[in-house]
Amino acid sequence: MDPSARLLRLLSLLQDGRERSGAELAERLGVTARTVRRDIARLRALDYPVRALRGTAGYQLAGGAALPPLRLDEEEAVAVAVGLRTTANSSVAGIEEAAPRALAKLTGVLPARLRQRVDALGTSALHVGAAGPPVAAGTLVTLAGASRRRERLRFDYTDARGRQAVREVEPHHLVSLARHWYLIAWDLRRADWRVFRVDRLSPRGPAGPRFAPRPLPHGDPAAFLVHRLSAGLWPHRATCVLHVSAAEAAELVWPGTGVVEPVDERSCLLRVGADSVPSLVWMITSVNVDFTLVEGSDELAAALRAQAARCLRAVAGRPPAGAGAAAGEAAG
Repeated sequence: MDPSARLLRLLSLLQDGRERSGAELAERLGVTARTVRRDIARLRALDYPVRALRGTAGYQLAGGAALPPLRLDEEEAVAVAVGLRTTANSSVAGIEEAAPRALAKLTGVLPARLRQRVDALGTSALHVGAAGPPVAAGTLVTLAGASRRRERLRFDYTDARGRQAVREVEPHHLVSLARHWYLIAWDLRRADWRVFRVDRLSPRGPAGPRFAPRPLPHGDPAAFLVHRLSAGLWPHRATCVLHVSAAEAAELVWPGTGVVEPVDERSCLLRVGADSVPSLVWMITSVNVDFTLVEGSDELAAALRAQAARCLRAVAGRPPAGAGAAAGEAAG
């Protein structure tokens, strides 16, 4: 193998961050352990922070103070390029200039066949609709870091009614759902779980002391968020019986629309919430199955009746499907 190609292959083996023994590297490269040591020294001379691990005769590529070149295989390169292109249209503020710059650098060194695949996304894909309220990339990094390290956070927060307050929380998870970023956290002052819109908060100062993680209701952060949004945070709420199984309903209900709870093999509950009654009507009827309203305001019931009457008026002049054919058969 050519020495330059061998060096790139060695770098590729080390870039997953795992510890690899000198014997393993020598076997994978088809060289001696002495050649591996010499190639490791060449990588260090190129500012790659390769550590020799004591007691194991192994090597590991660590994070360094500078960003060395990366070696990506074809699938990885395309995945990064697609991610950069789609990220440019996201609601994360502060990366709208950096993402295109990084994409230009990457596509500039891609082979022609891969560049065509990436360019096709830009010319054939179209982003439609609002990206959601902008969220600072630095804020997301701060919240994610505190969640991972289990460190308390203090931040200024503006709620849906415009009220401002300083909140102190134990952050659990960041979730992106329906064009918004949310922070799930244990609110220390209220001694309860809370969901915060990230675009409405501004972190304060350094992170606080470490904390032991608490068990999250519903287990999964996404399930908890959907349940909380649909069940407790909206001014208008409803519960319907859907006359299909929970498994069938799960395939029909849009993510973030509501919470599906099984009742029996032929029915389930759908709990939904919205900021207006018309939105509730759309959410319920969009599931496209027979349903029965079991919990909801008189205003919602009236709105559903009005929607049904509107649909009937829309087709008042048309015969039911198949009626024309049936009439023709009877006449014949």
